[in-house]
Amino acid sequence: MPTAQHVGPRTPAAPSPGGTAKALADAAPGPAGPAAAEATVTDPALVKRAVKAAALGNAMEWFDFGVYSYIAVTLGKVFFPSGNPTAQLLSTFGAFAAAFLIRPLGGMVFGPLGDRVGRQKILALTMIMMAAGTFAIGLIPSYASIGVWAPILLLLARLVQGFSTGGEYAGASTFIAEYAPDKKRGFLGSWLEFGTLAGYIGGAGLVTLMTALLSSEDLQSWGWRIPFLIAGPMGLIGLYLRMRLEETPAFAAELEKAHQGEQARPKVRVRDMVTGQWRALLLCMGLVLVFNVTDYMLLSYMPSYLTSELNYDETHGLLVILVVMALMMCAQPFVGALTDRVGRRPVIAAGCAGFLLLSVPALLLIRDGSLWAIGLGLSALGLLLVCFTASMPSALPALFPTPVRYGSLSIGFNVSVSVFGGTTPLVVTALIGATGDVMMPAYYMMAAAVVGGVAVWYMAESAGRPLPGSPPAVEGPAAG
Repeated sequence: MPTAQHVGPRTPAAPSPGGTAKALADAAPGPAGPAAAEATVTDPALVKRAVKAAALGNAMEWFDFGVYSYIAVTLGKVFFPSGNPTAQLLSTFGAFAAAFLIRPLGGMVFGPLGDRVGRQKILALTMIMMAAGTFAIGLIPSYASIGVWAPILLLLARLVQGFSTGGEYAGASTFIAEYAPDKKRGFLGSWLEFGTLAGYIGGAGLVTLMTALLSSEDLQSWGWRIPFLIAGPMGLIGLYLRMRLEETPAFAAELEKAHQGEQARPKVRVRDMVTGQWRALLLCMGLVLVFNVTDYMLLSYMPSYLTSELNYDETHGLLVILVVMALMMCAQPFVGALTDRVGRRPVIAAGCAGFLLLSVPALLLIRDGSLWAIGLGLSALGLLLVCFTASMPSALPALFPTPVRYGSLSIGFNVSVSVFGGTTPLVVTALIGATGDVMMPAYYMMAAAVVGGVAVWYMAESAGRPLPGSPPAVEGPAAG
């Protein structure tokens, strides 16, 4: 039996200098990491505070992103020339997608920094940058006022958002995963996406309220600015929460060894994070693809789909999405706990199978047009999506060893999100316009499910096991 201490984990000694790739390989010989003489005993109060701060910060970030999605039709009228509504919507989603195209660059900057200077510092920085970019959108004059400079400034603000988000999800999921005890990592990690859903609900609820209370003229004239301007004070709250966090035990142990001279912390280059982790990166990208294509299809694209393609009342369409997200929030922690009992792989595989089999029936229900049919179709997709939102925050960090976890996960996650996830609204809108086939959203989700199924087939089970490069983590007694 390993002995347990209330200090940072003891990782194996590094091999002699001159082999970064070998050092990383030796640090992670298998899914469960190296055999360890000691276990890390987690402080439940500290873990709870870390999860809360990471989830709340994520909620604030996705409030910002959610608002942009939910008010996309109005933004198209404000920032782009009047004319074809489909062209305006495409232009708006084009600016939305541009932020995702720069995310890999943000990941390549913030990820390695997170492995070098610490997870907590980078999470605080990404939070304030995200809020600043969103706040700036609320200050941009309309196209009618300054012409082409309006969409240019919108694009610049979105690029700031996208660059900062490049280090957000990987950092937050790494932070929670490295704090959590092995047997509760799925449950605790699921609260990260609980925060994401809370942020979406906050954004959707505010937009729905404004749409109901304001006339179309007032909403287009000044009302749309309100949600973006709220990001300023929200960012300050998020910064305060994250600045109060301590470093994770895994990263603190790395720093302690470097200070004590027990081992040199290898300076891992971005190239090493890719070539030395290529198999894990491919698995990460496949899992993130199915996770984010379905996520953005349901939470970002469907409100606009209901309005622009089905001529559904904008307020009622947003309200249905709001209810579906609330249903997902209720299921989130239970499915997260389920992944600790049965494993991440069965839950993710169930989600892939569900999207493959039920995407067409669900979209046919949505296209029926009646409130009950739309609600049933969206709820089915939402509950399938929970299989991913509850599993990924714990499954993805377990693909990589401690020295490169933040950096490699940032690269794999953001490349996949940029190419497939964030472009989903733009690509699907363009496909519908080109083919006239309004069932394209279902086909797109089915294709993503196939890719996700292949990735989950090859991934190793990580539930209940230590993170690669770390000793076992067990839960300590609650204080008092």
